[in-house]
Amino acid sequence: MRYLRLAFDLYINSSIHVAVAVVCFAVISIVENNFQISLGLLAFIFFSTITGYNFVKYAGIAKLHHSSLAGNLRIIQIFSFISFLALIYFTVQLSVNVLLATGILGLLTLLYALPVFGNSRNLRSLAGIKIFVIAMVWAGTTVLLPVINAQQLLNQSTLIDLFQRFCMVVVLTLPFEIRDLIYDSHSLETIPQRIGIRKTRIFGVILLILICLIEIFQQQFRSYSFLSLFLVCVILGVFLLRSRERQAKYYASFVVESIPIIYLGIVLFMKYVLPIVVY
Repeated sequence: MRYLRLAFDLYINSSIHVAVAVVCFAVISIVENNFQISLGLLAFIFFSTITGYNFVKYAGIAKLHHSSLAGNLRIIQIFSFISFLALIYFTVQLSVNVLLATGILGLLTLLYALPVFGNSRNLRSLAGIKIFVIAMVWAGTTVLLPVINAQQLLNQSTLIDLFQRFCMVVVLTLPFEIRDLIYDSHSLETIPQRIGIRKTRIFGVILLILICLIEIFQQQFRSYSFLSLFLVCVILGVFLLRSRERQAKYYASFVVESIPIIYLGIVLFMKYVLPIVVY
């Protein structure tokens, strides 16, 4: 049991779980737009997420809050290096347009991690914007990259998807910000620090309602997409309302981050399985 716990901690701390979540968001965009699955793009997103997250967490920029990291840090460094090599391999297979978009998202990640502003500050340390930078990178990676890779033009549907994904990632991040209230410096001015936990939950619920309402304005309204989105928003809302400053160890880092995986499962069931069962 001890070794299983250590392996699970390594799975979480090496950012594999968050990478799977990001890939699931990208697959949702591909499935709902009827794009052809690109394993190269998904592999690129997977390894770029691992490389980016581990760079931010373990490059000495972000603070380490969990003592369990110490024993696994060397393994994580080696794994991150292997992931970076894999990232290079899949990068050279992408189109120029995808690389250009990736470059912008990569620049945001670097500005988030590196002290490029005055007084050794980065985007993460600028008051109030950390959560929105994360949401921009996730939304761009999981909505724009599949569209560009499929050589499709940006349209109203894509912009709506982009805004919905941005809002959903913001809500996904709120349980982490609530958890980190006891760790984060007050200079960060995170949403829970500025408005409190109760209003943070209300803010997240309002965003979830907005996400569902905006779906109605999609040019190609699909009942399975709306129902899938509604169900995942309900699930996310429940976990947000149950978020506490002192929460179970894996509540945010595993359970909440599993919601994109659950979302993909719901989408696949609604689109491919349910029609067969019904008819």
